Amino acid sequence: MKRYFWGMALLLMWAGAVPTLAQTGSVKGVCKDLEGKPIAGAVVEYSNLETGRKYDIKTNAKGEYFSLGVSAGHYKVALLQGDKELYHFNGFTVTLEENVLDFDLQKEQAAAAQGAGLTPEQLKQAQEQAAKLSKENNTIKALNEKLSAAKTASDAGDFDTAIAQITEATQMDPSRDILWAKLGDYELNSAAKQTDNAEKTKRYEAAATNYQKAVDMKQQAMDAAPQKPPDAPKVLASFYNNLGKAEAQLGKTDEAVKAYNQAAQLDPTGAGMYYFNLGAILTNANIKNDSEMRKAAVAAFDKAITADPARADAYYWKGSNLIGMATLQGDKMVAPPGTEEAFQKYLELQPTGPHAEESKAMLTGLGSTIETSYGTKKKTSKK
Repeated sequence: MKRYFWGMALLLMWAGAVPTLAQTGSVKGVCKDLEGKPIAGAVVEYSNLETGRKYDIKTNAKGEYFSLGVSAGHYKVALLQGDKELYHFNGFTVTLEENVLDFDLQKEQAAAAQGAGLTPEQLKQAQEQAAKLSKENNTIKALNEKLSAAKTASDAGDFDTAIAQITEATQMDPSRDILWAKLGDYELNSAAKQTDNAEKTKRYEAAATNYQKAVDMKQQAMDAAPQKPPDAPKVLASFYNNLGKAEAQLGKTDEAVKAYNQAAQLDPTGAGMYYFNLGAILTNANIKNDSEMRKAAVAAFDKAITADPARADAYYWKGSNLIGMATLQGDKMVAPPGTEEAFQKYLELQPTGPHAEESKAMLTGLGSTIETSYGTKKKTSKK
């Protein structure tokens, strides 16, 4: 009898050491978007309302999810895509059996519409609008990825890859002016690196063509908009500015002049830069030392100075164009009025700037007094 009781004690101790099985069940379901298509790569998050414990389950290519070992209890179940919650159920009960919970966003939207008293036609319109918005968001995401990849390539000096990325973006959605402008940017930058003149010209032509597309699209959008976005004129001005650069590189000076003037009219706050660029292309294009072209360049630099009086280079290049019209009276060089003042102003603004020594040499040649920014004067030697 004694041995029997010891055996029972040992048996009970062994039985008590067996761990208790967790009280869990399995969960599964299918996730569909507003168009009835499977939502792949989303996360279904089960959050236990009693314990706070969470289970994150990823959907497969068919929008399906499945998981074992989910503790029994009451849950908030959310469908997440990235950082965005698409839908959620509150108080879903997980039992010790298999638990099925589907996400059908089209069905849920219809139920919500019915509760709001929408007619079937109104519901259809709402669904179409939601589907359109979803498609637009996906397109924007894909385009941003292309823009980012292009910028990375461009920053590394790989303009051909940047061009390829943006070309693909324009094929995905050819209606966006910013894409054509970006394509023009990368073609313009790549052209400068070409050693073959034919290829260089081809890329400048492509840049000009794509900038013109961007200009036309932006102008049409502004004309059609009941209320223009505040930054739209400035964006259009930047397109014209870059179009002017491309036209200038192709030797189309008249077209470039029109583009820079248009940019300045659209964006007066940036007129200093646009008029400076205009003066620069007139200066560079004047290979025959044409006096009328020099006057036009001086006029452009004067406009740049009026718009931005602190733009030192505008004074230097104004003076350079004026001195190109100087005459000799005996052994003395006589420059048009305003020449000395232009070089003096440059030195006042940038006494050690990149054109400081040239400005001093010009003033010396004119027999002028060099004024520093500190108010001192140095008499140049007369020639």
